[in-house]
Amino acid sequence: MKKNALRMGILVAVVLVAFSVIAFAMPFSKNAVFWISYYFGVIAVGAQCYTLYQTFFKESAAKSRLYGLPIIRIGLIYMVVQLLISLIFMAAADLSPVWLPVVLDILVLGAAVSGFVAADVVKDEIHRQEQAIKRDTAPMRELQSQVRILAGQCEDAQLRADVSRLSEALQYSDPVSSEALAEIEQELAENVSELQKAVMEGEASAARALCQRTMNVLAERNRLCKQNK
Repeated sequence: MKKNALRMGILVAVVLVAFSVIAFAMPFSKNAVFWISYYFGVIAVGAQCYTLYQTFFKESAAKSRLYGLPIIRIGLIYMVVQLLISLIFMAAADLSPVWLPVVLDILVLGAAVSGFVAADVVKDEIHRQEQAIKRDTAPMRELQSQVRILAGQCEDAQLRADVSRLSEALQYSDPVSSEALAEIEQELAENVSELQKAVMEGEASAARALCQRTMNVLAERNRLCKQNK
């Protein structure tokens, strides 16, 4: 992440230097049109600092930097378009009225700002939904993990096969929890806890019975899942 941010930062610096060299090395008239075009070009390059921050340095960016890519794309498009407009108006500084670059530059800047805001809102909403899904699936993911580990701890071959079947059934069960499933998921968790205790104490017969009971509870949960969709 830091390497990508450094590369982007170097690219922005190179673009700014190249733009400034072209602006002042070429025999452009240094009138109001020139300076307006130049400053708006600098603003467009500087806007990349915002995209870098949003993508690589903002809190939780490491988890959502993929969704920061549209912001970078908008920033790059804005920079390229603005620099082209700036160079065109600097080249035609003696021919263009002052109001024309002002209007065009403000329109381009406004479009870029709108794009930044929209992309940031979408990124935050996706991140919020991801967190909500992770929270809603946490109870079942925990049970899946517990039973998967438990299967490898069974010394009895038949019990290991039963626990493995339960583990597979849990893996294919809908992991999303809801208020309607709270009671049966609590029962499921209690059964898994009892199953763990039975396996640890070497009570193979009781553990097999608990496996079957847990499978029945899971089947009822699956039925409720479909019913509540």
